[in-house]
Amino acid sequence: MALNHDRLMQLLDSWVESGWLRELDRALVRFLHQTCPDASPLLLLAAALASHQLGRGHVCLNLSAVLTDSTFALALPPEGSRQPEIETPAQVLQDVTLPQWLAALDFPALVGTGGGDSPLVCQGDRLYLRRYWQYERQVEAGIQQRLAQSAHWRSALTPELMQPLLNILFSEPTAETANWQKLACALAAASAFSVITGGPGTGKTTTVVRLLALLQALEQQQRGTTLRIRLAAPTGKAAARLSESIAGALSRLPLAQLGIAVEAINSDVVTLHRLLGSRPDTRHFRHHPGNPLLLDVLVVDEASMVDLEMMAALLSALPPHARLILLGDKDQLASVEAGALLGELCQRAAAGHYLPATATWLAAVAGEAPPEAMQDAQGVALDQSIAMLRFSHRFGAESGIGQLAQAVNAGDVRALRHVWQQDYADLARLRITPTGGKAQNPGTVFRDWIIEGAVSQFGARPGIPAPVGYGHYLRVMRTTRPEAGAPQSAFDRWAADVLEAFGQFQLLCAVRQGEWGVNHLNQQVATLLGSAGLLVQEGLWYAGRPVLVTRNDYSLGLMNGDIGIALLLPQPEGEVLRVAFPAGDGSGGVRWVLPGRLPGAETVFAMTVHKSQGSEFSHTALLLPESLSPILTRELIYTGITRARHWFSLGASEKGEQLLAQAIERQVLRSGGLTIG
Repeated sequence: MALNHDRLMQLLDSWVESGWLRELDRALVRFLHQTCPDASPLLLLAAALASHQLGRGHVCLNLSAVLTDSTFALALPPEGSRQPEIETPAQVLQDVTLPQWLAALDFPALVGTGGGDSPLVCQGDRLYLRRYWQYERQVEAGIQQRLAQSAHWRSALTPELMQPLLNILFSEPTAETANWQKLACALAAASAFSVITGGPGTGKTTTVVRLLALLQALEQQQRGTTLRIRLAAPTGKAAARLSESIAGALSRLPLAQLGIAVEAINSDVVTLHRLLGSRPDTRHFRHHPGNPLLLDVLVVDEASMVDLEMMAALLSALPPHARLILLGDKDQLASVEAGALLGELCQRAAAGHYLPATATWLAAVAGEAPPEAMQDAQGVALDQSIAMLRFSHRFGAESGIGQLAQAVNAGDVRALRHVWQQDYADLARLRITPTGGKAQNPGTVFRDWIIEGAVSQFGARPGIPAPVGYGHYLRVMRTTRPEAGAPQSAFDRWAADVLEAFGQFQLLCAVRQGEWGVNHLNQQVATLLGSAGLLVQEGLWYAGRPVLVTRNDYSLGLMNGDIGIALLLPQPEGEVLRVAFPAGDGSGGVRWVLPGRLPGAETVFAMTVHKSQGSEFSHTALLLPESLSPILTRELIYTGITRARHWFSLGASEKGEQLLAQAIERQVLRSGGLTIG
């Protein structure tokens, strides 16, 4: 049946009612149809799907990918959908060719090819909502403008200036064939835009602290002034972690030998929203080109979580002379919102592509250069500003977590199977029996895993705390609670201990819905802990309930991703529930919040892998679903594994285990057209 306007509107209604599309996607089509009633149904369908793709993190709709495999490209029908009678996009588009679809989009009133004010922009086989096409162009222009300054900056950094400072900062021997931390510092010092990427334990924070010390020392020697440095991260949780890491790294730096004071290197980290100055009820910020940030250097950690819109706002708010340094793991999951910036910027990082001139300069100022295999006479400007740290100080050859992450990241199924066969002490694999939706009967393996952390599955590791489950923090909560008459400081210390104990274990899920999803598992775990006598559930709020903040609340000082625990505090009128959160300033203190002030908080016994980004847990447990979905990819599995500091366990049914090999062979391929030379 040919696609006409009536059929299209009926399809959109059924897709929205079934949860396949958002109301926002349908509303856009209605607006466009009212504006131009003669617009082709294929154009309006493309607009709905482009809006849908934004909700999935894509910057645009890739028409070719949709026509090749719409089920995978669009994730429609969505995971767990049980409405086979609904016509799918694949069925609607089965006889449509790319030339036909592009011809339908040749409608200047709604679709432009660049400049202008049309609501949609089509470039090649990519269809954008104009706002996101503009964000992409703003990011390109902002980065290109900074890369253009690099040649001038590098010429001013002579060996006489750089060598003595780098030798002070990197005096210790390294096990690497090339000291990539040292090379990263040199490369970033010579560019107004730079990226330092690397996996867990490769020393990204250590490197950037040394880089900041190098920049301050150079500034004092060259101009006798001090740089204004700001540090930021996408979430409050990531900001707190970076603040603590930088404070620790600073204490180990030979700042006196560099002639700079510790105060010259800021260790206060804020969220990007706070840095830019969020304004209520608007997408705009207080800082913009007309009111730029007052800084000379900006470091952004966990850059894989930064979406396209935020990066566009950030670049536009930077003064022209300011230096931007991005830190992050290019192989982690991309941002929840649209864009996969760090991955796109670093897609050539592993191979280096350093120009011979760059290698020669590095040899002169740092005393070493990238291996010859990483030099490329055809390298572009962006390549010269990116450094990939390659040696993990946390996960050595004896680390099963490191070997597993490496196999997953390479998409190497054979290596993955080999890792499991080696019986690494820090890895455990558990066969979880499906519960059929019955939370009261989860099975003994699952009970042991959740309550005790499946200790018997791991090997002995001297000097490292044993793996634990959720029973650990609940016992700390019960057995170490101060007496009713104790001072508030005692309850603050107790709450801090409970929060620290909770952070020792985290159950991660790939999906939100279904028997293997967060929503079901949170209730199942709470019921399980209650049946074990560790938890008493009385309504929504109860002592021991862990909660995740789902949106920024600046009045409370809480950010999206912060985790707190409801605890009972004695008051003159009796015991009352308050939610304890880490202070977030690296002090180890806590802040107390009324449960009623947290209407959007979610129980967080189980957390999606996406929500876990920027966090680390002593023992991370990843639960795999039984069906393959577009969300189950190499990046998701890698991110889940690398949240583990000391112990990692994988739980799956027999069917779920079989999906693991398929999942790591599939990568996140977000649609976008960012091109930076």
